[in-house]
Amino acid sequence: MRQLALKISPPPQPTLDNFVPGANAELLLRLREFQESRFKETILYLWGEAGSGKSHLLRACAGPNVVDDVEKLDEPSQIALFNAINDARESGGKVLAAGNAPPPLLPLREDLKSRLAWGLVYHVKPLTDDERATYLRAEAGRRGMRVPDDVIGYLLTHVRRDLPTLVAILDEVDRASLEKKHPITIPLVKTALKEMQA
Repeated sequence: MRQLALKISPPPQPTLDNFVPGANAELLLRLREFQESRFKETILYLWGEAGSGKSHLLRACAGPNVVDDVEKLDEPSQIALFNAINDARESGGKVLAAGNAPPPLLPLREDLKSRLAWGLVYHVKPLTDDERATYLRAEAGRRGMRVPDDVIGYLLTHVRRDLPTLVAILDEVDRASLEKKHPITIPLVKTALKEMQA
């Protein structure tokens, strides 16, 4: 009989404290100022590749003037963001936004691109493999899992290395280990990855 694993360790809510900073320490400082209403600019714009942590950071700073994936905004939403930035500038408010490219390269109205570039613009730098490995060890420890270094090395060389993907794989490996009553090994990881793709 196969033991079914229950989800007993939900992922923590995104906060600035549980974001893995890597080379983004200065950005985290600015976001803390934003959260504490000490940020001096009208707009803080973040850009980076998918999986770099932009959405985590925006959810950590959630508020009425937080906009993610600006590159996907339709015309009415672009106008709404343009107006929100103008209103914030007049009232002393703040706007936090994120996208997949720096403002000049976004597929948006020219006037909105210029507004997004008014304040501070930060590139959310991806983690190094060593930083990803440190994160995986910490996340496994939080869940009570023991993940050997060779398994972490395997994951970092054989799958997408953005943190959301790695966390999803860690979930699946944890489930497979519990259900099969088997320690976490590379063969178990390979089997779990096949089951994820099935």
